[in-house]
Amino acid sequence: MVRPPVVVYPPMESGGRRVRVNGEILGTAYGVTDLLEFLRRAGLHPDDVDLDGTLFEWRGGGPGVW
Repeated sequence: MVRPPVVVYPPMESGGRRVRVNGEILGTAYGVTDLLEFLRRAGLHPDDVDLDGTLFEWRGGGPGVW
């Protein structure tokens, strides 16, 4: 099974979610703004990102859960 290149892990007690892109942990996002910045740094243009798209594997809740 092919996994999406962006994995957003379940919320931690601190409220943040770890973000992994292409197998590399980029950091902890505390909201969509942080997530989009990580993706920008990974070479994805934020305007081209569909948070509900197949690029993402959301664990423990989708983009509205932080």
